[in-house]
Amino acid sequence: MDISAKHQDMTTVLTNVIVLGIFEDDKILNPVQTKTDKALKGIISNGLIKTEGFKGKYSDTVIVPTQLKIPADKIMLVGLGKKKEFDCSKLRELSAKIIKQLDKTLNIKNVSIEPLGLKCGNFNIQECANAITEGILISTYDYDKYKTKKNQQQIKKVRIVLEDAKEEKAAKTGVNNGKILCSAMDFTKDLINEPAQNATPEAIAQIAKNLSLDLGLTFDVYSKKQLAQMNFNAFLAVGQGSEQEPKFIHLTYKPTKKAKKKIILIGKGITFDSGGLDIKPANSMLTMKTDMSGCATVLGVIQAIAALKPDIEVHALSALCENMPSGKSYKQGDVLTAKNGKTIEVDNTDAEGRLTLADVLTYADELNADEVIDIATLTGACIVALGQNITGIMGNNQEMIKKIINIGKKSGENLWELPIFDDMQEMLKSDIADMRNTGSRYAGASVAGRFLQNFTKSKNWAHIDIAGTAFIDKPYKELNKGATGVMVRTLTNYIMSL
Repeated sequence: MDISAKHQDMTTVLTNVIVLGIFEDDKILNPVQTKTDKALKGIISNGLIKTEGFKGKYSDTVIVPTQLKIPADKIMLVGLGKKKEFDCSKLRELSAKIIKQLDKTLNIKNVSIEPLGLKCGNFNIQECANAITEGILISTYDYDKYKTKKNQQQIKKVRIVLEDAKEEKAAKTGVNNGKILCSAMDFTKDLINEPAQNATPEAIAQIAKNLSLDLGLTFDVYSKKQLAQMNFNAFLAVGQGSEQEPKFIHLTYKPTKKAKKKIILIGKGITFDSGGLDIKPANSMLTMKTDMSGCATVLGVIQAIAALKPDIEVHALSALCENMPSGKSYKQGDVLTAKNGKTIEVDNTDAEGRLTLADVLTYADELNADEVIDIATLTGACIVALGQNITGIMGNNQEMIKKIINIGKKSGENLWELPIFDDMQEMLKSDIADMRNTGSRYAGASVAGRFLQNFTKSKNWAHIDIAGTAFIDKPYKELNKGATGVMVRTLTNYIMSL
């Protein structure tokens, strides 16, 4: 779908439908609406608002023909709700609803839309254009790779029509940034949705290599033999039950100017999680192709960063393997020596993601970064605590965590901080090793975070648990069912803000 922004008189636009927004608590028409209303002989002010009683409640819509009074075929009036409550998140969701409704309306291929809700004062024109673009593109994502009959979108073009020519540059920047983020999200969602039979460690390593060649990134991949020499022992134990050879990938974006900061993103990369010898029930295993969502996320973020080109050095790391049961699998009671020398008693082979992350966090220490962020579908406990629409975050720097949460809110992604306390280490106590890889049934998400903290020396570390939010079983706001690409927007926007 082609989305653009242009200064033009709305009454002269040749289009199938014009979309205008009305607030519930402020029905005074803006200049564009006033001019359009006048050209239409009062259809909006007298017809729809006064006579028909359009109230402007959030997401209410009405569509009427223009009766050939202007080049547009139809007018769509959409309710924006209350001014003080209207923000970019509501605009993003509303744009998704508008485009879905219009795509089902007969003979709509070309849509022109004003900068909805701009007069609420809660965002500028660039943020407005960005939110509209993201809402449309995210909502129209469709993974139909393996369907013989592809779904066809009726709408081909959307133009954001601007009243002021001075707004055009900023609006175009907003549209372009939205396209970059949504392209990165699509990449991430495609990779998460890909069946595990094709998204193997080797295959994802090749995808990452191709990405580096396309974007001019530095790329390194390490084999099982090399990883053994590097003491990635905890990670290799997880993957030893599978026929698929584990891979560790490292992509680097370096700016042309001197980097202001160095940021490391670590994504959990379990390409299929059966639970190992502590095998999962069948219904719990059904979506375990998605256990590499953290890896897909960091690859999506570095793709967006390469396009946006901030003066920040960004590293994307992921240890890729399958967790499978076989005669070679690691077992309950095994003691593993992690890369940093700490020993771990295996209490449960299905608590495998933290073992792989442990070695990668230690590797990250060697890179001397300013900040380290790991992203993982780590714990069912996080889903129980926060559900499918809120991402858990924890770490050791309150200012950093607060900033990520605030940027997430503006980006349309909700995060909630979970605590990590030093005395949680007691819950990981082992009789024969430095620690176990699981605690009790209580505070599972936080205890997993405390486990990871044993393997990083960074003073600016955040752990993000996307177990509930990476893949959803029903639509939510602008998101469709399935892989969400969660945290691509937040982490990209966070890096851009540094």
